[in-house]
Amino acid sequence: MATPSAPLLPSAARDFLGSAMFASAVASLIFLTGFGTHLIRSLIGWPGLVAVVLGLIGLAAVSLWFRRSHLEWHGTLPISLIVFVGWATVSISWATSTTVSGVRVGYLLAFGVLGFYVAVLRDTIQVVRAVGGALRTLLIVSLVLEVFSGVLIDMPIRFLGIEGRLASLGPIQGVFGTRNELGFVALIALITFAVETLTHSIPRTLGRWSLLLAAVCVLLSGSPVVIGVLAVVAVASLALFGVRRAPASVRWIWQIAIAAGVIIAGVLIWAVRGRVLSFLNAGSELETRLRLWQEMERYLATNPLQGWGWVGAWPTSPPFLWLNLATGTVNGTGLSAYVDVYFQLGLVGFVAFLALLGLALVRAWLLASDKKSVVYAWLALILVALATVSLAESSALFESGWLLLVVCSIKASRSMSWREALRRRVPGPGPVPSE
Repeated sequence: MATPSAPLLPSAARDFLGSAMFASAVASLIFLTGFGTHLIRSLIGWPGLVAVVLGLIGLAAVSLWFRRSHLEWHGTLPISLIVFVGWATVSISWATSTTVSGVRVGYLLAFGVLGFYVAVLRDTIQVVRAVGGALRTLLIVSLVLEVFSGVLIDMPIRFLGIEGRLASLGPIQGVFGTRNELGFVALIALITFAVETLTHSIPRTLGRWSLLLAAVCVLLSGSPVVIGVLAVVAVASLALFGVRRAPASVRWIWQIAIAAGVIIAGVLIWAVRGRVLSFLNAGSELETRLRLWQEMERYLATNPLQGWGWVGAWPTSPPFLWLNLATGTVNGTGLSAYVDVYFQLGLVGFVAFLALLGLALVRAWLLASDKKSVVYAWLALILVALATVSLAESSALFESGWLLLVVCSIKASRSMSWREALRRRVPGPGPVPSE
């Protein structure tokens, strides 16, 4: 009979649960789930997806417990992240449906917890490899299913949202539900595969084929939104690697020049926004967005400070039902993360979201500029992509986008925390030096 002090698990099991191999497997499963939510929902429904997410949280908790001696807790969570999530949680109290809002906040927190686990337990290069492995799998599955649907049987796979248009070169949706989501995931994959290849994390041949796979998916998605984001990411990449090659003594001048260029470009684009919108119209897609945003602005006038309460993806209840009826469309989001946050969390939540995304981007950019390893460029470019796509999609607020935002913000904060710098510079209590 075992004594009360006897371990509940054999030493081999404890060693496995606390091993880097187990942590790596959990991280890979987290990204497969985060990017594959549409596929999972299509196959086993919402209850199945929730069960998978809860199971991953359980595995992450076990892994954290057995690897707790490896963790450094000081300065881990950015205050901006805490404020945003905290305000979303508080908004349950004034939401039109507290039950729906409470469940959706719980869903937001669940992916936030998974992002926290990945950020604190895996190095940046390990995160890149986990994302790369997950996206290679999902993009290959997407192309296989598109070939099956659009070439072999020439029929859509409706329960997956695949329209079977590969034979006409798209647009395709893959296992992500919409062409915009496929295009954005493929863009994230393009950044990730490039960093994997440059850091020699994968064989060069695999890296080249992976880059080709991501580029093909971006093109076949036919998403004008993603093409625009790709252009911004390309310019940001050139600027970043230009700064990295500049001498350290003049690097700050380049940083100021880049910041000024971004501000000037933003002002110019705003000044000629009418022509820009006409150029990017791509049919009725942009008109749908503008009509929806105008209607959201009208409803927001009644709750400008606190918004209507956090619900994440839109439920089929007021005021979201009214918005869809007024615009004559069926929208599951506000088609812009910034507008969505403003509508759901008001001005306070909007400022908190800007602080979260902005601080994470600035920290990641400075890290990528100063650190020798190119792996830090991944954090900066992913955040550039998230900040840009948030103008036309709400991806950064849900599932894979939110997961990436949490991981990148925590990673950037841990490497460049003002609290940590303050702690190092302010001496603790000790003997008073003699004069």
